[in-house]
Amino acid sequence: MNLFSSDYCEGAHPRIMEALARTNFEQTEGYEEDPYCDNARALIRKAIDCPACDIYFLSGGTQTNMTFIAHALKPWQAVIAAETGHICTHETGAIEATGHKIIAMPAEDGKLTPQLIQAAVDAHTDHHMVAPKMVYLSDSTEIGTIYTKAELSAIRRVCDRNSLYLYMDGARLASALTAPGNDLSLTDFPELCDAFYIGGTKCGALFGEALVLVNPALAEDFNFTLKQRGGLFAKGRILGIQFGELFKDNLYLELGAHANALAARLKSAFEDKGFPFLVDSPSNQIFPILPNELITALREKTAFRDQEVIDEGHTAVRFVTSWAMTDAMVDAFIEDLNRLCHE
Repeated sequence: MNLFSSDYCEGAHPRIMEALARTNFEQTEGYEEDPYCDNARALIRKAIDCPACDIYFLSGGTQTNMTFIAHALKPWQAVIAAETGHICTHETGAIEATGHKIIAMPAEDGKLTPQLIQAAVDAHTDHHMVAPKMVYLSDSTEIGTIYTKAELSAIRRVCDRNSLYLYMDGARLASALTAPGNDLSLTDFPELCDAFYIGGTKCGALFGEALVLVNPALAEDFNFTLKQRGGLFAKGRILGIQFGELFKDNLYLELGAHANALAARLKSAFEDKGFPFLVDSPSNQIFPILPNELITALREKTAFRDQEVIDEGHTAVRFVTSWAMTDAMVDAFIEDLNRLCHE
């Protein structure tokens, strides 16, 4: 059984495992106050060309989003997001549990636009309502689409006009940055965002995300919030070691490109059979619309997830490729798809 159900079904890249084993019996200070976290921060600052930013390491995406958003917003403030966004659909009300409302907007292809953001602001007019203060994006989005530099720049402008923070969820940032049609680079995010995180869990790390705080106002006292929310690792060096490896020799982006290449092969196989897609995704998530009978047959050898019911006979499903998957796994699936389509 091959798992195309997510991009965190494997452990960690061998280089990370080797580095963790090699340093296992070293003694260092805890709570991210160690040489490995310092080194990882230096490598990330160089890669994003932002020497003054603050960087913190957390265990996972939901924890990062919850901790940062709760820190950045005052009790009456809210965050604007696409209705398909991770904080709306896959975080069990984590943001709401901190006392903050999510203003969910119906975004085409999973992407917010300046018009949607302005509409959300305009709909909240006085002190009897929550006050929008942050825009939450993800790149790639929950349905695999990516933002262009022009799109992100336009969103930055509407945020500036309305005094909104711009926060980017980068759980799959490596995939977005290496996807066909992408024109953003790591150095663009400090220019356009008040804060963003670089995802490790879905790109070669055992676990871990690197939260980058660009806006100094948001960095103030964040270490207190991090500790209070349970996000500060005692053995923080475990995160520093992993990001040190990911940001050495371009490994992070290489792993994203590998996952994208495998997804492109899957996409071509479905296109060759004439199957449509829920959305045109260039990243490591694809969403073919398949007959339900074929879905049942494919699941005898392959795991993948339902995304959306299209009609009584068809469902859009999600296939996700990872940094660790092989061409042989994709070959086996394509062979099975071809066989089932000819029966």
